[in-house]
Amino acid sequence: MRILVFQHLDVEHPGIFRNFWSAAGHDVHYVHLDQGNPIPDLAAFEALVVLGGPMDVWDLEQCPWLKAEMDAIRHWVRDLGRPYLGICLGHQLLAQALGGEVGLMDRPEVGLAEVSLTEAGKNDLLFKGFAESFEVFQWHGAAVQRLPEGAVVLAGNAACPVQAMRVNTQAWGIQFHVEMTDQTVAEWSAIPEYAASLQKALGPERAAGLEGELAPYLPVFNTMAQTMNSNVFGKADCDG
Repeated sequence: MRILVFQHLDVEHPGIFRNFWSAAGHDVHYVHLDQGNPIPDLAAFEALVVLGGPMDVWDLEQCPWLKAEMDAIRHWVRDLGRPYLGICLGHQLLAQALGGEVGLMDRPEVGLAEVSLTEAGKNDLLFKGFAESFEVFQWHGAAVQRLPEGAVVLAGNAACPVQAMRVNTQAWGIQFHVEMTDQTVAEWSAIPEYAASLQKALGPERAAGLEGELAPYLPVFNTMAQTMNSNVFGKADCDG
């Protein structure tokens, strides 16, 4: 499979998914939008993955490439109808590009949090093999507040009712992170916007200990990522 990846920050990469894609022999093409990389001909690819980033969907003045990115997402989902997976910002861009609405939360959601599948989520391909409720890693201050046309909520919690959604039959967005590695917290903590939300959400003491707090959960997150990857991109022999 030829996978196209939209990346918005060097350190916010596909994480553990890279292992699965390599094991499966997928051809992965990265577009670093924040570095001015052009978006290639979408027709040449079979799946699109859009990752997170410190910018927001409305930061068009500071990040003018967001408009071209959302145009590409809209074309990909509405016209080409090929598999899409958006994580965090990629989830929000999916909603905004297709006519939904994203806005700031009252309080950032950072750290471990439980999410629960909706009835639709329990029967959705993306979450095949998942428990009805599970803990995930969160790091976001904005959320999908209005769904785009054709979207259904797959998972949510009290802090963020749209933790996962599907648009049509083949485009998925998840607000939380399953792609984490043992380097993720350290890499993201070095980004000023992320550090600020971390301090605001957890306070200095817990923020400083977040990497250690999450370490025991990494095998669980890796298993969830591998299951999700298999559901969307097909199975691969990989131990993560």
